[in-house]
Amino acid sequence: MSYKNFPMVPRVIFGRGSFNQLEEIISPKRLNANAPFVFLVDDVFKGKAWLTSRIPLSYDDTLLFISAKEEPKTSQVDELVNKIILNHKERPSGIIGIGGGTILDLAKAVSIMLTNNGSSVNYQGWDLVKSPAVYHVGIPTISGTGAEVSRTTILTGPKLKLGINSDYTPFDQVILDPELTKDVPKNQWFFTGMDCYVHCIESLNGTYLNTFSQSYGEKALDLCKEIFEDDKLTKQESQDKLMMASWHGGMSIAYSQVGVAHAMSYGLSFLLGVKHGVGNCIVFDHLADYYPEGVALFKKMKEKHHIELPKGVCAELSDDEFDIMIDVALSLEPLWENAIGKNWKTKITRDKLKSLYKLM
Repeated sequence: MSYKNFPMVPRVIFGRGSFNQLEEIISPKRLNANAPFVFLVDDVFKGKAWLTSRIPLSYDDTLLFISAKEEPKTSQVDELVNKIILNHKERPSGIIGIGGGTILDLAKAVSIMLTNNGSSVNYQGWDLVKSPAVYHVGIPTISGTGAEVSRTTILTGPKLKLGINSDYTPFDQVILDPELTKDVPKNQWFFTGMDCYVHCIESLNGTYLNTFSQSYGEKALDLCKEIFEDDKLTKQESQDKLMMASWHGGMSIAYSQVGVAHAMSYGLSFLLGVKHGVGNCIVFDHLADYYPEGVALFKKMKEKHHIELPKGVCAELSDDEFDIMIDVALSLEPLWENAIGKNWKTKITRDKLKSLYKLM
């Protein structure tokens, strides 16, 4: 039996205010005065001096504000890489992503594509990256996606929504500072937190489950229940715990996989541009046949926090458009095998997926 030898984030710092140590952490990694650090920062922080004034820029360093309104695209990665190469004398010393899952995934992808030739489209899939990425740091400002710890970077390409899954994808350094999540709007807090919750449910109920995944998944699930069901937590405790739930949830799928909700959510995102966390919630709401206990608790938490999910997102779609979503969902074979088992193709038909999408 051959076991997968997974890379993990080698360095992580956790604590309120730990963002202030960024300069101390990255300075030794600077290659020379002409090799900049490039900071990719969620544009919600434009004009927010409480964060931007603490970004340690020197020499030729560049701060690029990036919109997270849309899911990250292969075309966007390729544009950023070209821009960085054209605007600097040397390859960057490092890429630092500051934001939610979209920005973190872009930072991972850009750091890979600075050392690998061609378009990022060529690397969507499993273990296609040949050269190590440049040094890259992830600093989440919202908790739940697990992007800070995972070995994938989810990208929407011309034909597929599929990650660059590789041993070179994980960050070299992660800074977990719960203070950075203080301005997250309530709906976004819920949807991104539920991304973590769904990771746990899909991992813990999957055929790939093993003790490694289970130990992380159970801890993340316990934290999610505490955060979204318990009224006794202070805001700070809730922020701290959700940041750790996100970490553990991301780790829980390192050695297993996600399942039905993620596969179908990718279809929604590819065709309609539905954001990942929202898409997971829209799909998961209809998956009681696959995850009965998980969905029942999800509905309770949704009600408790007065969350309205978008309805009728698939109402006006043509048969061709349904086919596009179904093709994307079915292309994610490891997710289906984890959710249903090796014989999943006998149970998951195009008609079955179409009937589920029609409920959304």
